[in-house]
Amino acid sequence: MNDTRPDLPVSPSDSFAATRWTLVLRSRGDSEPARVALGELCVAYWNPVFRFLRSEGRDEDAARELAQEFFARILSGRGFDGATPERGRFRSFLLGALKHFLADCRDRERAVKRGGGTIPEPLGTGTDTSAGHDLAAPAESDPAARFDRQWAYAVMDRGLTILEEEQRAAGRETHFQVLKSWLAGDEAAGSTLDASRRLGISEGAVKVAIHRLRRRFRDLVRLEVTQTVPAADDVDEEIRYLIEVLSR
Repeated sequence: MNDTRPDLPVSPSDSFAATRWTLVLRSRGDSEPARVALGELCVAYWNPVFRFLRSEGRDEDAARELAQEFFARILSGRGFDGATPERGRFRSFLLGALKHFLADCRDRERAVKRGGGTIPEPLGTGTDTSAGHDLAAPAESDPAARFDRQWAYAVMDRGLTILEEEQRAAGRETHFQVLKSWLAGDEAAGSTLDASRRLGISEGAVKVAIHRLRRRFRDLVRLEVTQTVPAADDVDEEIRYLIEVLSR
């Protein structure tokens, strides 16, 4: 999946730190650590927002402009002040914030057409995670389902990115590039014998390496999900749901 994220401020962090509720909580306030944390959050969730906007029928430039404005509003204010683990899944909070933002944009456009100068209410602690405002003329019947599908893709991408970084740090980048096609599922995209020849190892060693990569990938995806739900008891349900939306 191509990365369309903007150049936003990011600092070095542990694996998946950008998705942890602790980082959401740390993003509050006017301190430098809070601003860095907020920048990391915006980078982590850029793609689901951008692709959701694209899925509504906007062209790439229009979607990118709206996504930039959405995150710029968050970066310039206190966009995540209303988010807490007790309020549920972070993806639900972010979708509510996005709907609130799009409704403001429509209000602003209507005010301009009427000749008014009303400035929309800033995105802040009043952001709702409920169904909220209806989106105008959606390309599909369920906006939340479209966003959740993009979220699921982002979760998988995050897991794959961290796994690749780990393999590179361990000096196994070539192995990863050859074997990563097996991570999509049980159906191999190539021959393990061909892979063994390319890597100069036995076919048995290739199969062991694939098994380990798959296991680590599942662990990383689970960790990603764990950091965005309110309680450990919600993890399995969330994973089942993300698999479901990806299979639609």
